[in-house]
Amino acid sequence: MIGMTDQSYQPPITALRAFVSVAKHLHFGSAAAELGVSQPSLSQALAGLEAGLGLRLVERTTRRVMLTAEGRRLLGSAIAVCDAVDDFLLDAAGDLDPLSGTLRLGLIPTIAPYILPRVLHGLAERRPALDLLVVEDQTDRLLGQLRDGALDAAVLALPAGAPGIGEIPMYAEDFVLALPQGHPLAGRKRLSPKMLEDLPLLLLDEGHCLRDQALEVCQLAGVSPDLRQTRAASLTTAVQCVEGGLGVTLIPQTAVAVETAAGGLATAEFARPRPGRTIGLVYRESSGRGEAYRALAADIAELVADGGAVTPAGTRSGGTDGTAVDLTPER
Repeated sequence: MIGMTDQSYQPPITALRAFVSVAKHLHFGSAAAELGVSQPSLSQALAGLEAGLGLRLVERTTRRVMLTAEGRRLLGSAIAVCDAVDDFLLDAAGDLDPLSGTLRLGLIPTIAPYILPRVLHGLAERRPALDLLVVEDQTDRLLGQLRDGALDAAVLALPAGAPGIGEIPMYAEDFVLALPQGHPLAGRKRLSPKMLEDLPLLLLDEGHCLRDQALEVCQLAGVSPDLRQTRAASLTTAVQCVEGGLGVTLIPQTAVAVETAAGGLATAEFARPRPGRTIGLVYRESSGRGEAYRALAADIAELVADGGAVTPAGTRSGGTDGTAVDLTPER
Protein backbone atom coordinates (compact mmCIF):
# COMPACT_ATOMS: atom_id res chain seq x y z
CA MET A 1 0.00 0.00 0.00
CA ILE A 2 1.30 3.45 -0.93
CA GLY A 3 2.22 5.44 2.15
CA MET A 4 3.61 2.57 4.24
CA THR A 5 7.34 2.05 3.80
CA ASP A 6 8.81 -1.40 4.38
CA GLN A 7 12.29 -0.75 5.79
CA SER A 8 13.43 -4.25 4.76
CA TYR A 9 12.42 -3.75 1.12
CA GLN A 10 15.26 -4.24 -1.39
CA PRO A 11 14.23 -2.79 -4.77
CA PRO A 12 15.29 -4.92 -7.75
CA ILE A 13 17.48 -3.22 -10.33
CA THR A 14 14.87 -3.92 -13.02
CA ALA A 15 12.36 -1.84 -11.06
CA LEU A 16 14.83 1.02 -10.66
CA ARG A 17 15.63 0.92 -14.37
CA ALA A 18 11.91 1.02 -15.12
CA PHE A 19 11.52 4.11 -12.93
CA VAL A 20 14.52 5.87 -14.49
CA SER A 21 13.36 5.11 -18.04
CA VAL A 22 9.79 6.29 -17.38
CA ALA A 23 11.17 9.46 -15.78
CA LYS A 24 13.37 10.08 -18.80
CA HIS A 25 10.69 9.57 -21.45
CA LEU A 26 7.55 10.42 -19.46
CA HIS A 27 5.96 7.82 -21.71
CA PHE A 28 5.42 4.16 -20.78
CA GLY A 29 5.56 2.90 -24.36
CA SER A 30 8.89 4.61 -25.09
CA ALA A 31 10.34 3.46 -21.77
CA ALA A 32 9.29 -0.14 -22.43
CA ALA A 33 10.85 -0.01 -25.92
CA GLU A 34 14.12 1.34 -24.52
CA LEU A 35 14.34 -1.46 -21.95
CA GLY A 36 13.17 -4.17 -24.36
CA VAL A 37 10.23 -5.25 -22.21
CA SER A 38 6.48 -5.24 -22.65
CA GLN A 39 4.52 -2.26 -21.36
CA PRO A 40 2.58 -4.41 -18.84
CA SER A 41 5.89 -5.76 -17.48
CA LEU A 42 7.22 -2.21 -17.15
CA SER A 43 4.08 -1.05 -15.36
CA GLN A 44 4.23 -4.05 -13.03
CA ALA A 45 7.89 -3.37 -12.15
CA LEU A 46 7.17 0.28 -11.39
CA ALA A 47 4.07 -0.59 -9.35
CA GLY A 48 6.13 -3.08 -7.34
CA LEU A 49 8.75 -0.44 -6.64
CA GLU A 50 6.14 2.05 -5.48
CA ALA A 51 4.47 -0.56 -3.28
CA GLY A 52 7.78 -1.61 -1.73
CA LEU A 53 8.77 1.98 -1.00
CA GLY A 54 5.31 3.03 0.10
CA LEU A 55 5.59 6.05 -2.19
CA ARG A 56 3.95 7.19 -5.40
CA LEU A 57 6.77 8.01 -7.83
CA VAL A 58 4.88 8.53 -11.08
CA GLU A 59 1.51 10.13 -11.72
CA ARG A 60 -0.23 8.73 -14.78
CA THR A 61 -3.38 10.17 -16.38
CA THR A 62 -5.07 9.49 -19.71
CA ARG A 63 -3.20 12.42 -21.23
CA ARG A 64 0.23 12.57 -19.61
CA VAL A 65 2.82 11.01 -17.36
CA MET A 66 4.63 13.10 -14.74
CA LEU A 67 6.84 12.59 -11.72
CA THR A 68 5.49 13.22 -8.26
CA ALA A 69 7.47 15.32 -5.78
CA GLU A 70 8.80 12.06 -4.28
CA GLY A 71 9.72 10.80 -7.73
CA ARG A 72 11.71 13.95 -8.50
CA ARG A 73 13.45 13.71 -5.13
CA LEU A 74 14.49 10.07 -5.59
CA LEU A 75 15.34 10.14 -9.32
CA GLY A 76 18.97 11.19 -8.84
CA SER A 77 19.58 8.35 -6.38
CA ALA A 78 17.94 5.83 -8.73
CA ILE A 79 20.16 6.98 -11.59
CA ALA A 80 23.25 6.69 -9.38
CA VAL A 81 22.29 3.11 -8.42
CA CYS A 82 21.77 2.12 -12.07
CA ASP A 83 25.10 3.72 -13.00
CA ALA A 84 26.83 1.82 -10.18
CA VAL A 85 25.34 -1.49 -11.33
CA ASP A 86 26.41 -0.80 -14.91
CA ASP A 87 29.92 -0.04 -13.69
CA PHE A 88 29.94 -3.23 -11.61
CA LEU A 89 28.95 -5.28 -14.64
CA LEU A 90 31.67 -3.66 -16.72
CA ASP A 91 34.24 -4.48 -14.05
CA ALA A 92 32.95 -8.03 -13.87
CA ALA A 93 33.27 -8.39 -17.64
CA GLY A 94 36.94 -7.46 -17.32
CA ASP A 95 37.91 -6.76 -20.91
CA LEU A 96 34.60 -5.25 -22.01
CA ASP A 97 35.22 -1.80 -23.50
CA PRO A 98 33.07 0.84 -21.72
CA LEU A 99 33.23 2.89 -24.93
CA SER A 100 31.24 0.34 -26.87
CA GLY A 101 27.55 0.19 -27.58
CA THR A 102 25.27 3.25 -27.45
CA LEU A 103 26.53 6.51 -25.98
CA ARG A 104 24.22 9.51 -25.87
CA LEU A 105 26.32 12.64 -26.39
CA GLY A 106 25.05 16.21 -26.05
CA LEU A 107 26.63 19.26 -27.70
CA ILE A 108 25.81 22.96 -27.50
CA PRO A 109 24.71 24.70 -30.75
CA THR A 110 27.86 26.85 -31.01
CA ILE A 111 29.98 23.68 -31.12
CA ALA A 112 27.98 20.94 -32.82
CA PRO A 113 27.85 22.20 -36.46
CA TYR A 114 31.57 22.95 -36.54
CA ILE A 115 33.19 19.86 -35.02
CA LEU A 116 30.66 17.07 -35.61
CA PRO A 117 31.68 16.07 -39.17
CA ARG A 118 35.32 15.62 -38.15
CA VAL A 119 34.49 14.01 -34.78
CA LEU A 120 31.87 11.58 -36.11
CA HIS A 121 34.08 10.35 -38.93
CA GLY A 122 37.12 10.13 -36.67
CA LEU A 123 35.39 8.24 -33.87
CA ALA A 124 33.87 5.81 -36.37
CA GLU A 125 37.41 4.87 -37.37
CA ARG A 126 38.95 4.92 -33.89
CA ARG A 127 36.10 3.29 -31.98
CA PRO A 128 33.99 1.24 -34.41
CA ALA A 129 32.15 -0.46 -31.52
CA LEU A 130 30.85 2.91 -30.27
CA ASP A 131 27.37 3.90 -31.44
CA LEU A 132 26.92 7.65 -30.89
CA LEU A 133 23.52 9.28 -30.50
CA VAL A 134 23.82 13.08 -30.74
CA VAL A 135 21.62 15.68 -29.03
CA GLU A 136 22.08 19.43 -29.67
CA ASP A 137 20.74 21.80 -27.03
CA GLN A 138 21.65 24.71 -24.78
CA THR A 139 23.91 24.17 -21.79
CA ASP A 140 21.30 24.22 -19.00
CA ARG A 141 19.07 21.73 -20.80
CA LEU A 142 21.98 19.42 -21.59
CA LEU A 143 23.01 19.42 -17.92
CA GLY A 144 19.44 18.64 -16.93
CA GLN A 145 19.32 15.71 -19.35
CA LEU A 146 22.68 14.53 -18.06
CA ARG A 147 21.49 14.60 -14.44
CA ASP A 148 18.26 12.81 -15.41
CA GLY A 149 20.13 10.03 -17.23
CA ALA A 150 18.87 10.98 -20.71
CA LEU A 151 22.49 11.72 -21.73
CA ASP A 152 25.74 9.95 -20.91
CA ALA A 153 28.08 12.88 -21.58
CA ALA A 154 28.08 16.33 -23.17
CA VAL A 155 30.49 18.69 -24.92
CA LEU A 156 30.15 22.29 -23.76
CA ALA A 157 32.05 25.35 -22.53
CA LEU A 158 33.66 25.04 -19.11
CA PRO A 159 33.21 25.49 -16.27
CA ALA A 160 29.81 23.81 -16.01
CA GLY A 161 29.80 24.30 -12.24
CA ALA A 162 27.09 21.68 -11.63
CA PRO A 163 27.08 19.43 -8.53
CA GLY A 164 27.86 15.80 -9.28
CA ILE A 165 29.07 16.60 -12.80
CA GLY A 166 32.67 15.79 -13.69
CA GLU A 167 34.54 18.06 -16.11
CA ILE A 168 37.36 17.12 -18.50
CA PRO A 169 38.94 20.09 -20.35
CA MET A 170 39.65 19.23 -24.00
CA TYR A 171 40.74 22.29 -25.93
CA ALA A 172 40.81 26.08 -25.90
CA GLU A 173 39.76 28.27 -28.80
CA ASP A 174 39.92 32.01 -29.47
CA PHE A 175 37.00 34.28 -30.23
CA VAL A 176 37.17 36.05 -33.59
CA LEU A 177 35.37 39.25 -34.54
CA ALA A 178 33.01 38.63 -37.48
CA LEU A 179 32.52 41.64 -39.76
CA PRO A 180 30.77 42.37 -43.06
CA GLN A 181 32.99 42.26 -46.12
CA GLY A 182 34.68 45.60 -46.75
CA HIS A 183 34.60 46.69 -43.09
CA PRO A 184 37.60 48.89 -42.15
CA LEU A 185 38.64 46.41 -39.45
CA ALA A 186 38.51 43.35 -41.72
CA GLY A 187 41.72 41.37 -41.62
CA ARG A 188 43.24 43.19 -38.63
CA LYS A 189 45.28 41.01 -36.27
CA ARG A 190 45.68 42.93 -33.00
CA LEU A 191 42.37 44.49 -32.07
CA SER A 192 41.71 45.56 -28.50
CA PRO A 193 38.37 44.36 -27.08
CA LYS A 194 37.84 48.02 -26.06
CA MET A 195 37.01 48.69 -29.71
CA LEU A 196 33.71 46.84 -29.19
CA GLU A 197 32.48 50.02 -27.49
CA ASP A 198 32.13 51.67 -30.90
CA LEU A 199 30.69 48.67 -32.76
CA PRO A 200 27.08 47.41 -32.96
CA LEU A 201 27.60 44.02 -31.28
CA LEU A 202 25.01 41.36 -32.12
CA LEU A 203 24.33 38.78 -29.41
CA LEU A 204 22.66 35.39 -29.31
CA ASP A 205 19.41 34.91 -27.41
CA GLU A 206 19.47 34.33 -23.67
CA GLY A 207 20.30 30.75 -22.77
CA HIS A 208 23.25 30.51 -25.16
CA CYS A 209 26.53 30.38 -23.25
CA LEU A 210 28.25 32.24 -26.11
CA ARG A 211 26.04 35.24 -25.30
CA ASP A 212 27.25 35.18 -21.69
CA GLN A 213 30.85 34.79 -22.83
CA ALA A 214 30.55 37.74 -25.22
CA LEU A 215 29.10 39.89 -22.45
CA GLU A 216 31.95 38.84 -20.15
CA VAL A 217 34.50 39.89 -22.78
CA CYS A 218 32.77 43.29 -22.89
CA GLN A 219 32.68 43.54 -19.11
CA LEU A 220 36.37 42.76 -18.74
CA ALA A 221 37.15 45.36 -21.40
CA GLY A 222 34.98 47.99 -19.70
CA VAL A 223 32.52 47.99 -22.59
CA SER A 224 28.75 48.34 -22.21
CA PRO A 225 27.08 46.83 -25.31
CA ASP A 226 23.68 48.01 -26.46
CA LEU A 227 21.40 45.12 -25.49
CA ARG A 228 18.68 46.51 -27.75
CA GLN A 229 20.59 45.34 -30.81
CA THR A 230 19.29 42.49 -32.98
CA ARG A 231 19.42 39.13 -31.18
CA ALA A 232 19.72 35.79 -32.97
CA ALA A 233 18.53 32.30 -32.05
CA SER A 234 21.59 30.70 -33.66
CA LEU A 235 25.15 31.64 -34.50
CA THR A 236 24.44 31.12 -38.20
CA THR A 237 21.60 33.66 -38.02
CA ALA A 238 23.87 36.13 -36.21
CA VAL A 239 26.46 35.69 -38.95
CA GLN A 240 23.85 36.28 -41.65
CA CYS A 241 22.83 39.49 -39.91
CA VAL A 242 26.48 40.56 -39.91
CA GLU A 243 26.74 39.80 -43.62
CA GLY A 244 23.65 41.93 -44.12
CA GLY A 245 25.28 44.90 -42.41
CA LEU A 246 23.37 44.87 -39.12
CA GLY A 247 26.46 44.77 -36.92
CA VAL A 248 29.36 42.58 -35.81
CA THR A 249 29.53 39.50 -33.59
CA LEU A 250 31.98 37.18 -31.83
CA ILE A 251 32.40 33.67 -33.21
CA PRO A 252 34.60 30.81 -31.95
CA GLN A 253 37.64 29.94 -34.02
CA THR A 254 36.22 26.52 -34.93
CA ALA A 255 33.27 28.25 -36.64
CA VAL A 256 35.36 30.49 -38.91
CA ALA A 257 35.92 28.05 -41.79
CA VAL A 258 32.23 27.12 -42.01
CA GLU A 259 30.78 30.60 -41.56
CA THR A 260 33.17 32.32 -43.99
CA ALA A 261 32.80 29.69 -46.73
CA ALA A 262 30.05 31.62 -48.54
CA GLY A 263 32.34 34.63 -48.93
CA GLY A 264 30.13 37.28 -47.35
CA LEU A 265 31.90 37.43 -44.01
CA ALA A 266 35.22 38.98 -42.99
CA THR A 267 37.05 38.47 -39.70
CA ALA A 268 39.53 40.22 -37.44
CA GLU A 269 41.60 38.87 -34.56
CA PHE A 270 42.15 40.30 -31.10
CA ALA A 271 45.52 41.08 -29.53
CA ARG A 272 47.09 38.44 -27.33
CA PRO A 273 46.05 37.09 -24.91
CA ARG A 274 42.91 36.75 -26.99
CA PRO A 275 39.45 36.28 -25.46
CA GLY A 276 38.19 32.75 -25.85
CA ARG A 277 36.74 29.72 -24.15
CA THR A 278 37.67 26.24 -22.96
CA ILE A 279 35.63 23.32 -24.28
CA GLY A 280 35.32 20.14 -22.30
CA LEU A 281 33.48 16.87 -21.84
CA VAL A 282 31.14 16.60 -18.83
CA TYR A 283 29.60 13.48 -17.31
CA ARG A 284 27.89 12.21 -14.17
CA GLU A 285 30.50 11.40 -11.56
CA SER A 286 28.22 8.63 -10.28
CA SER A 287 28.62 6.79 -13.60
CA GLY A 288 32.04 5.50 -12.52
CA ARG A 289 33.29 5.91 -16.09
CA GLY A 290 35.67 8.80 -15.58
CA GLU A 291 38.63 6.99 -17.15
CA ALA A 292 36.61 5.98 -20.20
CA TYR A 293 35.33 9.51 -20.67
CA ARG A 294 38.85 10.89 -20.35
CA ALA A 295 39.86 8.59 -23.21
CA LEU A 296 36.87 9.77 -25.25
CA ALA A 297 37.68 13.41 -24.47
CA ALA A 298 41.26 12.87 -25.64
CA ASP A 299 39.99 11.40 -28.92
CA ILE A 300 37.64 14.34 -29.52
CA ALA A 301 40.34 16.89 -28.64
CA GLU A 302 42.81 15.30 -31.06
CA LEU A 303 40.25 15.16 -33.86
CA VAL A 304 39.29 18.82 -33.40
CA ALA A 305 42.92 19.92 -33.05
CA ASP A 306 43.68 18.25 -36.40
CA GLY A 307 41.78 21.15 -37.95
CA GLY A 308 44.40 23.56 -36.60
CA ALA A 309 41.91 26.01 -35.04
CA VAL A 310 42.36 25.10 -31.37
CA THR A 311 45.05 24.55 -28.74
CA PRO A 312 45.23 21.87 -26.02
CA ALA A 313 43.32 22.75 -22.86
CA GLY A 314 45.32 24.38 -20.09
CA THR A 315 47.50 26.55 -22.33
CA ARG A 316 45.28 29.63 -22.23
CA SER A 317 45.96 32.35 -19.66
CA GLY A 318 43.14 34.07 -17.84
CA GLY A 319 40.33 33.12 -15.48
CA THR A 320 38.99 29.70 -14.65
CA ASP A 321 36.47 29.95 -17.48
CA GLY A 322 39.20 30.23 -20.09
CA THR A 323 38.53 33.88 -20.90
CA ALA A 324 41.54 36.15 -21.22
CA VAL A 325 41.44 39.67 -22.56
CA ASP A 326 44.18 42.10 -23.57
CA LEU A 327 43.05 45.61 -22.70
CA THR A 328 45.94 47.42 -24.42
CA PRO A 329 45.20 49.45 -27.55
CA GLU A 330 46.12 48.07 -30.94
CA ARG A 331 49.47 49.14 -32.30
